[in-house]
Amino acid sequence: MDEQMHPRAGMTISVRTRQDVVIVDPARFMAAARAAYRDLHPDVSEEAAAESVADVYDAVGILLDRLGRLAADAPEMLIGRGGLPPGRRVLDRPDGLSPAGELQQIVLNDPIPLQDYGCFLPEDPFALPTGS
Repeated sequence: MDEQMHPRAGMTISVRTRQDVVIVDPARFMAAARAAYRDLHPDVSEEAAAESVADVYDAVGILLDRLGRLAADAPEMLIGRGGLPPGRRVLDRPDGLSPAGELQQIVLNDPIPLQDYGCFLPEDPFALPTGS
């Protein structure tokens, strides 16, 4: 039987995901992130949310925490043939984001799972293992 159809014990499965969005309206983007922060922390004031979500990194982190994805409600976007032409942006989303594509890659038997690196991750944790 093929190992990919019937995995053996100890097989490592890695899923590498790339999700691209373009911020088309920074003010709406930050407002959406601060609203997500307040959803997670209802007792926090708007001022405290603004202090806690102060930059793009904070905003991305809180949206991922709250929604699991940056543009969670966006329909699946075709990339390439059948998708939006290059450079065409969605301008009217309330979160100020224009979804710009998502890809996933499944890698079997990465020799060292992330957990086994402990505190010292590899230089490029997204690099494919040699021989893939």
